[in-house]
Amino acid sequence: MAKGKVKIVNIVCSTSLEQDIHLIKLAEALPNTEYNPEQFPGLVMRIREPKTSALIFSSGKVVSTGARSMAKVRESINQIIKNVAKIGVNVTIKPKITVQNMVASGEIGMDLNLNKLAMQLANAEYEPEQFPGLVYKLAGTKATFLLFSNGKIVCTGTVSEIKLKEAIQQLIKVLKNLKGNGSATDKSTKKS
Repeated sequence: MAKGKVKIVNIVCSTSLEQDIHLIKLAEALPNTEYNPEQFPGLVMRIREPKTSALIFSSGKVVSTGARSMAKVRESINQIIKNVAKIGVNVTIKPKITVQNMVASGEIGMDLNLNKLAMQLANAEYEPEQFPGLVYKLAGTKATFLLFSNGKIVCTGTVSEIKLKEAIQQLIKVLKNLKGNGSATDKSTKKS
C-alpha cells in the first residue's frame, strides 16, 4: 500500500510585535540585515539559528520564512525580539503567529503516469516541455501539489501539519482510485 513520506521544508508566517520599529537604526545596529527603503519598505533580517529570514516593517509587522517546524518559527520570532531590543524596542507581548503557508516535499510511494493524470484529473496542468512536474490543485482544500513521475511530490498551500497530512492522504486516495488504468503504480508491489 502506498504511504506518503513527506516532511515540512518551509513555513511562512506573519506576526506583529505591536511596536513601531525604527528600521534605519536596526539596519545600522545589526550586521545581518538589508534595508533599502527606495526599493522595498521592509527590512530583511537573516537569522543564523534557526536558519530563517524575516521581513520587518516599521509598523512592527513581521513575515518569517525558512523554519521547518512551529518550534523553529517561535525560536526565530524570539531571536527577532532579542535583536530589536538592541535598539531599545522592548516587546512585552507574546506575538500571535499566523501560518500563511507550509511547503512540504517527499514521496508517495507510487510511480505516476503524468500524461494520463493530466487528462483524468480536474484542476491539473502539465506542460512537460516547460516543467517536468504536473501541477494539481486538490479539490476541497487549499493544497496545490507538484507531482513527478517517480512519485516525488511538493505540497504548498496548507496552514497546519494536520491540514497537510489530510491533503496528502486525500491525494493518495485520488491517485489510488485512478491506479487501475495505469495512472499510478504502487512501488511496493512493482517487480524489479
